[in-house]
Amino acid sequence: MSKLEFTADADHAGDRLDRFLTSQIPDRSRSQIQRLIENGHVTHSRYRSAKANNDIREGDVIGVELPETAPTAAEPEDIPLEILFSDADVVVVNKPAGMVVHPAAGNASGTLVNALLHHVRDLSGIGGERRPGIVHRLDKGTSGVMVVAKHDAAHQELARQFHDREVEKEYVALAWGLVQQRKRINAAIGRDPKNRLKMTTRRANRARNAVTRVTWARDLQGVTLLRIAIATGRTHQIRVHLSDIGHPIVGDALYGGLHKSMPQRLRPVLRLTRPFLHAERLAFTHPRTHERLEFTANLPPDLEAILMALVPADKYATIFARDSAGTNNGALE
Repeated sequence: MSKLEFTADADHAGDRLDRFLTSQIPDRSRSQIQRLIENGHVTHSRYRSAKANNDIREGDVIGVELPETAPTAAEPEDIPLEILFSDADVVVVNKPAGMVVHPAAGNASGTLVNALLHHVRDLSGIGGERRPGIVHRLDKGTSGVMVVAKHDAAHQELARQFHDREVEKEYVALAWGLVQQRKRINAAIGRDPKNRLKMTTRRANRARNAVTRVTWARDLQGVTLLRIAIATGRTHQIRVHLSDIGHPIVGDALYGGLHKSMPQRLRPVLRLTRPFLHAERLAFTHPRTHERLEFTANLPPDLEAILMALVPADKYATIFARDSAGTNNGALE
């Protein structure tokens, strides 16, 4: 039986115990966490007997005992998957758009977990099951780089790095309007009380601090090509923040990124079937060797085709060029 321990910070003050643990162990569902609590596998430093609705305060120490590894309920599936790196501890993949990260209601198969169970044969098990350890997520419609743990020790260390904001994450996005380079958006995000499918910076209960930075921008006359860095990783963070400042991601139906009228030269974006958002770069410290690793994934064909339709052929080769300071070159001339 493996053991995990978490110390709550101010960001989680006021949470319920089950919600807190769901945020700390992202590859376990809330119902699975609740079963662990009910079965006596969770301790809370301020309560003799932990219950799912126990409150969380800064400094609380929460212990979790995870049962011995058992076969996972998820089935291996021969789904195409680009593996960027793999060793005994972690696997790094380029997740395609349209793929949900792990099985859940309505998505019992065809997920990243199903694909990994087929392609990766040396999983030691995570959280009591022989399955890959999900330490962060990408939305179904978002493509790009993800790191996954192969065993509990790697999972715990990677989860710590994400929690302590030691992981570098950079995305490419196409947003409506003119977005200024070096724009910094600092607005807490929580679940929208009027629409449970959405997140919001307004009226949300238990909102979490979130910071989004535009590190590079290219004006494409009506839309802006962006590179965006995030230290936090809240649900829908980039999509919510860009929409909040009036520049939703092109193709994002949930947050206002679908436009009915536009100049003819922008009409190629109507071919998008998902938000124009791609996790281009991920850097983290290897959980065992402590080597700093960095991985990148090029734009997938569907997003590249949109850019090629928006940018003159003789300019496309330099579309992502940076100047000597590493910044953008302004509008495409």
